[in-house]
This record gives sequence, C-alpha cells and structure tokens, in this order.
Amino acid sequence: MTVRVGIVGCLGRMGQALAREVYGAEGCALAGGTEAAGHAGLGRDLGDAAGLGSLGLAVGADAAALFRAADVVLDFTAPAATVAHAEIAGTLGKALIAGTTGLSAEQEARIKAAAGRAAIVRAANFSLGVNVLLAVTERVAAALDPAYDIEIVEMHHRHKVDAPSGTALALGQAAAKGRGVRLAEVAERGRDGVTGARKTGAIGFAALRGGDVAGEHTVMFAADGERVELTHKAGTRQIFARGAVRAALWVAGKPPGLYSMIDVLGL
Repeated sequence: MTVRVGIVGCLGRMGQALAREVYGAEGCALAGGTEAAGHAGLGRDLGDAAGLGSLGLAVGADAAALFRAADVVLDFTAPAATVAHAEIAGTLGKALIAGTTGLSAEQEARIKAAAGRAAIVRAANFSLGVNVLLAVTERVAAALDPAYDIEIVEMHHRHKVDAPSGTALALGQAAAKGRGVRLAEVAERGRDGVTGARKTGAIGFAALRGGDVAGEHTVMFAADGERVELTHKAGTRQIFARGAVRAALWVAGKPPGLYSMIDVLGL
C-alpha cells in the first residue's frame, strides 16, 4: 500500500526536508502541502520549493483539504497551528505526525483529546538515535542512585524560540521516570547569581543557542570521582524527517490513539 503523505508548513526548512524525505521513501507519495494564509509562497509548486523539480502540487492554504487528500499529515509548525491540525485530524479521522515543541499543558491536552478520534504520533524529537537515547537515559537513571547528579545540556541554532528544547525536557522526563520521581518537582531550569549548593536529586537543564546547530543533547550523570555522559548530535534536519516518515508508514491504518516514537520503534 502506498501511503499518501501531506505536509503542513511545507515551505519552511523542516517542511522542505520532509518533502524530500517523503518523495524518496519507498511506500510513500506526496499528497500536497500547505502554508498559512497570506504566505508569499502560496501557489508555488511544492517540488520546486524542495529542490525536487515540478511535481504539479501547488502549495495551498486549506489544511482541511490537505487532510482529506492524505492518509497521514506531517506537522512541524507552531503550537497553535499544531493544535488546530490535530483537531482537524480528529474531525476527519486522519493520522497526524506532530513534532512541534514548546506546547503548553493545555495544548498538549487538546492534542490528547483529538487522539481519541484519530491516530496521532506525538514526539519531541523524531530522530531514531534520540529515541534510543531516551530509552537508555531512563535505564541508566534507574541503575544509578541519587548520588549521581543529573544535568542535561542542549544546543540549537540561533533561530530556535523555545528553551529548554522539547528533546531536553523529554530526556528529563525519561531520567525522572527512571528514578521514580516527577520532573516538575526536581527540575532546575536556570541558575544565576548565588544559587546555593546543588540540591540532591535535582535534574538540571542548560540551553545554548548559536550558529546553525541542528541539535545536540547530552545527559550527564556526575558523581564524586566519575561522570557518565550520554550524547546525541544531529548534523542535519534530514534525520528528523527520516524518523517522521518512518512514523507515517507505521501509523497508517492504526486505530485512534496517542502514540510515541517509542511505540514506532518498539522500544
């Protein structure tokens, strides 16, 4: 079966990477793409925009029409747009791959509600390597006692608007789950000035921004006399697109529900 895949936000850097990955993936076909109303690229050929040559797919602004034409829609846009797209998916019963970060608790709840009527794969990061890192982080945190301080350091390009990254927070959640604690109760998301000694059991975050870094994440377990570091470095957005397409192929035909990349990879 060929899975028809649509892309919302198709003219952005990630949208173009997704288009290239879908175009080259066995078992997939591009169903089209959309951008927000008023975008300068509306009407442009999606293939031309992604460097694939003309495909006869004009970029539109009607997200609902794209969902109707597709089996699965990929969304790496912005929080409000992703929530709106999740609700369209729920209304039409079409699958959605949602990779947007920076969502509020209320927005996450609305996506979860939409997943009662549509299959939605929601992940902070679609890199296959990062999702293996999430699984390993949970296991290491469970194995090492609280004498090992946990620090999560991430770096992204200068244009990223949310911090810590969604992936860093997901790593924090994995570490907290391994330790059997709630991240909200132990997270330290910023230090400045005279902060006092580090709290035992805290999970710290540091966010770096600069250049064109696609994404780097390190989870440190630091104790007296030794330090364990787990690191993932992304050199290109194409790895996220590759994971998103794998998720699209996996979710096609699945019943309604909120899935993760852990489900997709069988971890």
